[in-house]
Amino acid sequence: MLRDTFDGAAERYDRVRPRYPRPLVDELARTASLGPDSRILEIAPGTGQLTVPLAEFGGRLTAVELGPSLASLARRNLSAFPRVDVQVADFELWEVPDEPFDVVVIATAYHWFDPERFLAKTASALRPGGHLAVVTTHHVAGGTQDFFDRSQRCYERWDPDTPPGFRSPTEDETAMDTGEFEGSAHFEDVTVWRGAQEITYTTDEYLDVVLTYSNHLALDEPARRGLLACLRELLETRYGGRVTKRYLHELITATRSGRTS
Repeated sequence: MLRDTFDGAAERYDRVRPRYPRPLVDELARTASLGPDSRILEIAPGTGQLTVPLAEFGGRLTAVELGPSLASLARRNLSAFPRVDVQVADFELWEVPDEPFDVVVIATAYHWFDPERFLAKTASALRPGGHLAVVTTHHVAGGTQDFFDRSQRCYERWDPDTPPGFRSPTEDETAMDTGEFEGSAHFEDVTVWRGAQEITYTTDEYLDVVLTYSNHLALDEPARRGLLACLRELLETRYGGRVTKRYLHELITATRSGRTS
């Protein structure tokens, strides 16, 4: 499975994946009333990009991570927080504890799960009135957009799954469909917060970033080398070895209803 590829790039993932903007963290904390008494479950925490700021609110936090290498780095990053427990498990097979959580969080990993099964299981882990928080991250139009337009030639040459003529979507075109949450028997009061950030990378930093994406990791070695060489040449010859990428983050929150079905 593609989601298994991240564990083999755990060190790079920890080093270069973007952290979540503080306004998003603060909005999540406000919505879920995070504090020292909170019981938090985070699914697929990676190496702790969101876990660390969540742990700073002082609650008891259980993080369930599929990849053992990612989990090991998460434990290292969270060593200052004794109330955090990082477990290695597939959430779909993980046994939900008897004591319910106040909030369940999943950041940039919801798309790997079957929505109906995921929502049912997260609901079973939450107390009535608790919150599910789903964070999405999208690359959208902006930053050094001319580079991203030109780079499609590299992808069309080296990645057979690249749609011809693909262009970065705008923020308006990127809104997540919240119908799965609104139509769920387990949740109500769905809200959406959106915010963007731009990050500037050197050539080496940018190539490190793309090497944390599952579709790049899944390429065979000759294709991956060819793609990276093409991107490097483009960046160095036309953009002075620097590129700015625009990320759109969404925070979708939903309240666990009191219904049992």
